This record gives sequence, C-alpha cells and structure tokens, in this order.
Amino acid sequence: MGVYQTSDFRKGLKVQIDGTPYLMVEMNFRKPGKGNALYECRLKNLLRNTMLDRTYRAGQTLEEADVSEFTAQYLYRQGEAFVFMNNQDYEQYELTAEQVGDNWIYLKEGMDCQLMVFNNQPIAMSPPNHVILKVEYCEPAVKGNTATNVTKPIKLETGGEIQAPAFVGIGDWLRIDTRTGEYIERTKDPNEA
Repeated sequence: MGVYQTSDFRKGLKVQIDGTPYLMVEMNFRKPGKGNALYECRLKNLLRNTMLDRTYRAGQTLEEADVSEFTAQYLYRQGEAFVFMNNQDYEQYELTAEQVGDNWIYLKEGMDCQLMVFNNQPIAMSPPNHVILKVEYCEPAVKGNTATNVTKPIKLETGGEIQAPAFVGIGDWLRIDTRTGEYIERTKDPNEA
C-alpha cells in the first residue's frame, strides 16, 4: 500500500483514513506568516457518502486507498440486490439498494456502468452520463397546453419516474442525463439501426 506526502495532495485522490476509503474533493494550500504550511482538505467518505474536513501540516502522510474502478455490465435485480459483472474477468458483484441509490431509475439489463470496489468489495456504481429509456406511462397532454415549460411525471420502462415536457407520450424514447435526472430530448428507438 502506497503513502501520499502532503505535496502529493490534490483533488480526486483516493486515500484511506482509519481503514475507510475517502475521496479528496477539495484541497487548499495555505502558508501562514509563521510556521509550517497547511493543507486544508475536504474528504468524502466513499462508504457512507459523508463529508469530512481535515487540516494537515507539511510533512504529514496519508495512506493510499485500495480503490479501483472498472466497467461492469448490469445483469439483473434480485430483491434488494443489484448484480453486475466485470467485463474483463466476468466476476460478478452484488450491490445493495442503498449503494445503488437513486441510480436504479436508469438501469437496464445489459447496460455498461462504472463500478467502484474497495478491497475487492463493491462500494458504489455510476451509470453512463446519458441513457435512452422508453416511456411506459404518462398522462395525455392537455389540448392547448403546449407551452415549453410545462412538465408532467413520466414513468419509465425501468419503473422510475422523471419530469418531462407535456408533449411526451407513451412509447416515446427519451435521452436522460443521469447526473441531473433531467430530460434532454426525444430520440429514436436505440435498437433500430
């Protein structure tokens, strides 16, 4: 396991504090008039999604976290567990509903996602930035109510719900930004080539 010196500190670094993996979200260097330089760090706990603020003096070290990310295919949901398969070695990983969070809305079987593992245990996943999903159900648009800012709840093929413009209908294919959960545009069936 490697060690990071304070001079190595930067945003995006994955470190381990008391056996728990953290992501360095922010790092500010401060040199007061007297004494050692200070490194003010904002760290995100990768297991609990909580934030931690710590200040380190020049010369202190942090342990490198055994965190890796790779592409995995979403296979299926089994009760409260989501099953993914590593595309390289075909090893399967299970994530709990809590670990997947609201991302379940975008998951379709066979979709490639990014999986994060710590000490060979899956801790988080992230879907692609944009997904194309079919509208399963929505209320019909009210005639004359076609203003661009009018939205309505849309039920997707995955069972999740998002807000979309009033003109969207059942059977439409929508491109959705998974980072914000927002509708981007109507599109064609991705299976038609």
